[in-house]
Amino acid sequence: MLPYNSGGHAAYQDTFVSDFLKFYPDPFSLPKSSWDYIVQFWYLDLSLTDTIMQECYSFFGPEPRLPSCMLRSYLLALKLKVTSITQWCRMFRETPLYAILSGFSVGDTPGIGTFYDFFSHMWKGDSNNLSPKDRFPKLKVPKGKKKGDKTPCDSSSVASKLLPLMERWHFKQNNPFYLIFKLYNQQFLSKSVEKGLIDPEHLALAGDGTPVRTAAQQRKKRTCKCAENECRNCHCKRHYSQPDCNWGWDSHRECYFFGYHLYMYVASDSHSDLPVFPLLERASRHDMLSFLHSFFTMKAYLPKYRIEKLLLDSAQDAYPVYEYCRKQGINPFIDLNQ
Repeated sequence: MLPYNSGGHAAYQDTFVSDFLKFYPDPFSLPKSSWDYIVQFWYLDLSLTDTIMQECYSFFGPEPRLPSCMLRSYLLALKLKVTSITQWCRMFRETPLYAILSGFSVGDTPGIGTFYDFFSHMWKGDSNNLSPKDRFPKLKVPKGKKKGDKTPCDSSSVASKLLPLMERWHFKQNNPFYLIFKLYNQQFLSKSVEKGLIDPEHLALAGDGTPVRTAAQQRKKRTCKCAENECRNCHCKRHYSQPDCNWGWDSHRECYFFGYHLYMYVASDSHSDLPVFPLLERASRHDMLSFLHSFFTMKAYLPKYRIEKLLLDSAQDAYPVYEYCRKQGINPFIDLNQ
């Protein structure tokens, strides 16, 4: 059965008021931190999620949980810095405020499997990962010699080879994370444009990468029987539980980390540097590679956005980048690479 929300965000607000006063007759007994969450989610209109995700559900079967409530609940968990779905399901069963803020009735909240079913609806891919789980092991990326040094890479050579290819690259819209970006674009980025917080005709972008650590160590197991023959350092294939993650070098903390490399573009001339386009890259990728891939992916997703200024760090200090900006009429502000 398709999800249907006839009342939209107004219905969520009405239900919230009635349930909130029932369980909290003295609202002023709540701490100020709780009121910060209440105000934020009171104005967070996610009703468009139910319309966008209707294509992900079947006409037959039981009535599903509203996608807007599922998304709102997950955003609330991230706001509270709860990353475990198991822990979050236990928390909003024990705390009525979390269930009410999510849009669920107290005592009738979704379980762990419902959340993972919702995630599978959002991910439009046949596999849960972009990379195969069985592959050959690779060495860690080289580290910088001094504090703050990036991963060693010839940025000019990489940019001169890849930039012409990326300019001719035709990005396919039917990728696994297309629906996720569609939800982000229509419910968050477009709202910022409508309120005049971001000017898509005169955009000043700032881009940089940051490490995203997902685990303390890489989880893998052997697919061969070399260990039985006392050969423990073989280079046979391993089975990885997180195949899209790998090892990267954090130049700021001077340590290796296992996870992703988040390359984020923000509107540098907006209040609080509002996000424009985020993309998770491999942790082992140099900032130049992440910049080229994420920049042209962003241009494919947001073709009507006109970039006038581009602020980058020293990893993108290469002549091909300046030449591309000159051809596109972009004013670059790039930190010089010593």
